[in-house]
Amino acid sequence: MEDFKLYIDGQWVDTEEKAEVLDKYSMEPYASVPQASEKEVDQAVKAAEDTYNEGPLPPYERFKILKKVSELMQENKEDLALTITKEAGKPLKQARTEIDRATQTVELSAEEAKRISGEGVPVEASPGSENRMAFTIRVPVGVVGAISPFNFPMNLVCHKIAPAIAAGNAVVLKPASKTPVTALKLASLFHEAGLRKGLFNVVIGSGSTVGNQMMQDERISLYTFTGSSKVGLKLKQNTGMNKLILELGNNSPVIIDKHADIDKAAENTAAKSYAFAGQTCISVQRLYVHEEVKKEFENKFIEALRKLKVGDPNDPDTDVGPMIGEKEAEAAVEWIEEAKSGGATVLHGGTRKGALLEPTVLTDVDESMKVVSEEVFAPVVSILSFSNLKEGVKEVNKSKYGLQGGIFTQNVDNAFYAARNVQVGGFMVNDSSQYRVDLMPYGGVKESGWGKEGPKYTIEDMTEERLVVMNLDDPS
Repeated sequence: MEDFKLYIDGQWVDTEEKAEVLDKYSMEPYASVPQASEKEVDQAVKAAEDTYNEGPLPPYERFKILKKVSELMQENKEDLALTITKEAGKPLKQARTEIDRATQTVELSAEEAKRISGEGVPVEASPGSENRMAFTIRVPVGVVGAISPFNFPMNLVCHKIAPAIAAGNAVVLKPASKTPVTALKLASLFHEAGLRKGLFNVVIGSGSTVGNQMMQDERISLYTFTGSSKVGLKLKQNTGMNKLILELGNNSPVIIDKHADIDKAAENTAAKSYAFAGQTCISVQRLYVHEEVKKEFENKFIEALRKLKVGDPNDPDTDVGPMIGEKEAEAAVEWIEEAKSGGATVLHGGTRKGALLEPTVLTDVDESMKVVSEEVFAPVVSILSFSNLKEGVKEVNKSKYGLQGGIFTQNVDNAFYAARNVQVGGFMVNDSSQYRVDLMPYGGVKESGWGKEGPKYTIEDMTEERLVVMNLDDPS
């Protein structure tokens, strides 16, 4: 079993308290990580603050370091992917894709480091200000507190760390307790790339200890968090006037219009509903299918999902591996059983073996059931029907969430109607809700949070706009 250490102020730091990291398929321990106490968290925040106060790295230096990190990620791609597969249970081919995406996230951040700029403000157009000139500049916010989830232990960490460094900030990261090793390996790549000590620190521990301490630390200027709406609300309530970027819960809807290409819609949504066992924020969870094509779609959807290989995530051919833990799989089955007791029909799946939950399809469901109204975060999809698009959109919008959604249709009027009226942060036409590339603005509405990921857009949040006004005298 490999032992790891915290990364604080450019040093690898050990503690007396340890925690085991489990291989999520075998459920056997494969790594040991230190648990940060109040002392280590304070050291990390102090290191970040002290280093930030020395002055930001020049933009081109930020670019060079981030570009070097992106290159090192590709050089270490297989080791990083295998780490994700072990500690997250993510199928290997999806873990490899995550490393490729994370590489682009860091590379995009490197490029954006050279493009941070303000704009001219025509104050001279105001009477009495004829001799003045004004412009804005963007300055770093200071210390960024980053809290990341288990489901993308590399890419979602990179979406927080790389833009923060690109913007000139210092960072303290608390990765998910179930998947900390990937973040520590990323820290080693930043160290190898020559990042100034103190600009990136990694502390590990529970949200109730490390997370709460970070939340109450007034030296942290901005918090970036991906996780549940419940914890996001707690952050909002307890971080005062600090800036927040929150990517929270979701239960993504996809509409299957009667004008859709049913074969394409079924193949696409089946693949995107169950990738990483449905444990992504934008996994398809609610399928609203026009009643005229509902039976045809159900048959083709189940036919498509039966082609998915379920099992060992270390097998390069596996599509659906285990959930993050047996407890989470048990909770998903409880929701399935609750729906069944309320009249839902299981068209496929519904059983589990340990943390491995068979891809599940439910119909005859309604909005009172948790599988529809809450975020299931499991390989569980509910199929609902509608008779006309306007009513279907109204049903979609009853959700308290609004991260991403989509529609399959070959009717352009219906596509634009849905795009304009479905209440989400991102809307896909002839693609599922799970479409995402790392340069696009990504964020939700309602209880799905606010602020945007995507390096360009995150950097805007991680900098402050400062106005500079020059009062000029006439030439002598």
